[in-house]
Amino acid sequence: MGHFFEILAILVAAVFTVWLFRRLNLPAILAYLVAGTIVGDYGLGLTGNSLDYEHFAELGIVFLLFTLGLEFSLPKLMAMRHLVMDIGSKQVVVTLVVFLLISLALGYDLETALVIGSILALSSTAIVIRQLSESGSIKRKSGQISVAVLLFQDIAVVPLLIIIPFLSDNGDSSMLLALLFALLKGVFVVALLMAVGKWLLPRLFHQIAQVRTDELFVLSTLLVTLMAAAITQFFGLSMALGAFLAGMMLGESKYKHQLEADIRPFRDILLGLFFITVGMKLNPQLLLSSPGTIAMVVIGLVVIKIVIVRWLARRAGESSKDAWAAAFMLAQMGEFSFVLISLSANVGVLSNELTSILLGSGILSMAITPYMIKNARKWSIALSYDGKQEVSDLEGENVCNAMKNHVVICGFGRVGQTVSRFLKQEGIEFIAIDIDPMRVKESREAGENVLFGSARQTEILSAANLAAAKLVVISYGDAEQSLEVVQKVRSISTDVQILVRTRNDDALMSLKDAGANEVVPESLEGSLMLVSQVLTLTGVPLSRIVRRVQAERKSHYHRLHGFYPGVDTDMSAQSIERIEFVHAILLTDDAWAIGKSIVELDLKTRRVEVVAIRRDSEEFTALQADFLLQAQDTVVLQGKPRRVERTERFLQEGS
Repeated sequence: MGHFFEILAILVAAVFTVWLFRRLNLPAILAYLVAGTIVGDYGLGLTGNSLDYEHFAELGIVFLLFTLGLEFSLPKLMAMRHLVMDIGSKQVVVTLVVFLLISLALGYDLETALVIGSILALSSTAIVIRQLSESGSIKRKSGQISVAVLLFQDIAVVPLLIIIPFLSDNGDSSMLLALLFALLKGVFVVALLMAVGKWLLPRLFHQIAQVRTDELFVLSTLLVTLMAAAITQFFGLSMALGAFLAGMMLGESKYKHQLEADIRPFRDILLGLFFITVGMKLNPQLLLSSPGTIAMVVIGLVVIKIVIVRWLARRAGESSKDAWAAAFMLAQMGEFSFVLISLSANVGVLSNELTSILLGSGILSMAITPYMIKNARKWSIALSYDGKQEVSDLEGENVCNAMKNHVVICGFGRVGQTVSRFLKQEGIEFIAIDIDPMRVKESREAGENVLFGSARQTEILSAANLAAAKLVVISYGDAEQSLEVVQKVRSISTDVQILVRTRNDDALMSLKDAGANEVVPESLEGSLMLVSQVLTLTGVPLSRIVRRVQAERKSHYHRLHGFYPGVDTDMSAQSIERIEFVHAILLTDDAWAIGKSIVELDLKTRRVEVVAIRRDSEEFTALQADFLLQAQDTVVLQGKPRRVERTERFLQEGS
């Protein structure tokens, strides 16, 4: 029973802190660490023996490394090899040596200093990549440098996981022998798993995929991950290494995305548990008794890392701006640092006090990361500004300034390029804006008029001479991104026409309210195209089809918004506010609405619409105001789910 309450306490703390931290836009990892501190021995002491949880928590790291292996592709490594080898490898080595020397100077022995150096050399893959992909900076050069460095750090974790357990055995000669022995074992296990993975795993998953049951696939994924972990543990190496190799084997197979989707829920929950167990080791009193030490460690860590990454990136020939930006992004401690702290504390290399100081510093450095990544570009431009305007972003500005009555295309993907081809055929001038450097380079070389940058930035929109444009076409599928661009465009020009493409009609009204003149939802347009083909093939005259389709577009797809919900309809909190349902209500013999006319019910004020009323086998669609409802009528309503529910209650019971 005691265990049950411990788990309940952990869950309550986790749910509350994750909710609070996400509201404050802080990473979930921090929330788990704080939750662990709250329920741990140094907090409320609700967890009894935390070792029980550590076995589970280790699985979180196993699954994290499995997904890392899936993501980790040798071709990608080869494609980025200059950045990975040039900046990534040197960053790990230089940072490790610098912190090792500082630790030795502070009087720690070699083993402890080596562990401290390893822990501080790593940065947070989870936080950095998530922040970068959310802000769209992952495609920028600074983003690529960061990813390359993180890639090498992830590889460097593997030998560190092998080495650390051997550091607790004393005696220098035996330590060297032990390390050599460990590395030999490592090579053997890697070769063994590679062979198994290459020949056996793809065939196994091929057989499993043919059975077509989801749970078998999930179970097999879990089994393969844990088997690989067990093999490496049997040879005295870390479980995480085996999982990483298994992931790497399967990363090349066609099941990669399915595997990742299956393992993600387990990984996220168990990783949360891992960070909670790490948080349990943090002693908040130490933070309060020695805030100076922790502040010094955090500031030292951040400053030294920024200096090292910037220096290495400049040496590798990157621009000053990108070097600074990448340095700001990588200045924190990583989640693998916590893995190494946990491992080192368990084998007795780190004292309790040192563990707490490192954990506290790591947590603080992670807490400031989202803020640093958000401002990295701004700061780097300020630091590397030399009075000259940036050439690459604004070249071609003179061409744009001469343009009048042109079309600005935001997003130059498939849709944007198709639009541009038709404009070209009609001899209408256009300028496109895109944030993908490769696409901009390719299209520019082919003579297209494309600016590099984000359409959410005023400078870029001004560079496209938006004030003199006739029309802005926003071709992203993502409604939230489009919404920001519409607001930005409207703040610069109030009278330019804005046409937005969206995937479906969820955000149609919010885009209109923000100032879009026309919104074209892909799913509805696709339906209209299909309908016109269907009607053509069934012999309806073309002129009537065109009239019907035009009428639908004019009424903003009014008849197409509502639909019958299905099992897979997205009912999440964000979309339930936007979608409209069509719902049929059968009036029972004692329903309140019987004998009332449509005008008496006044459903317009409830903001729902009567699509049709079915009586026996007849359907009435063009309803007069004095149409009376009868028992056993089926009323078909269209509107937002909540309003439809309320109206159903109103029809059956009265107000």
